[in-house]
Amino acid sequence: MNNNYIEINRELWNRRVEKHMASEFYDMKSFLDGRSSLNEIELELLGDLKNKSVCHLQCHFGQDTISMARLGAKVTGIDFSDEAIKQAKCLTKQLNLPAQFICSDIYSIDIEQKFDIVFASYGVLGWHPDVSRWMKVAKSLLNDQGRLVLVEFHPFVWMFDRKMQNIEFSYFNLAPIVEQVSSSYTDGSDDKVATEIGWNHSLSDIFMAALDNNLSITRFNEYPVSPYDCFDNMVKVSGGYQFKDLVDKVPLVYALEATSV
Repeated sequence: MNNNYIEINRELWNRRVEKHMASEFYDMKSFLDGRSSLNEIELELLGDLKNKSVCHLQCHFGQDTISMARLGAKVTGIDFSDEAIKQAKCLTKQLNLPAQFICSDIYSIDIEQKFDIVFASYGVLGWHPDVSRWMKVAKSLLNDQGRLVLVEFHPFVWMFDRKMQNIEFSYFNLAPIVEQVSSSYTDGSDDKVATEIGWNHSLSDIFMAALDNNLSITRFNEYPVSPYDCFDNMVKVSGGYQFKDLVDKVPLVYALEATSV
């Protein structure tokens, strides 16, 4: 497959940055006042970050990256959106924090530093056609005692249509999922329709991708709640949000920890 999907998706995410930063979803005012954007799920897995080196893959405009820096991590955020990275650097300067940011597609990362932790969360794997290649990059960034911490929406979620009411897509990675979208997951419609290209990856593909790249899975949990009200047809429950008609019935998020072998 050629890399045309990267440029198509990059254009989409570049357009989203300004609106995301202005959205209630990201609540920049409270973030600038000190709120952490990290959720309990990932905080538990990350553990004590003081003086830990962390590479945050697909960091968007850097809220989670900066939140880790606030906890004492030596953190580098990487994202393919040049607009997102530009804003992340501005935030870091504004807050006088030592986070670093690099603009790069995940498959093209070229840095020599090795990290204690490689971290990625919520809506990351589905932008890549080859999850084994993603895991290979993650493994290449870890030092000998390093850990991968991945918190992600469950592949079950990506089977649904946009209204989250009907099964439309395969659980398995059979082909690219190409959609025309006019809204984001935050709190408002976009100003025009744009193309979005993604892939679903089954849990078995994800597990084998880790194992094939010499990553030993040390922890795996599934959760019936999402910390974000970012899909249609959701209701507030204890601990987060669930689909209105499927309360306590389906997995929405999983968390995976793996270590270098």
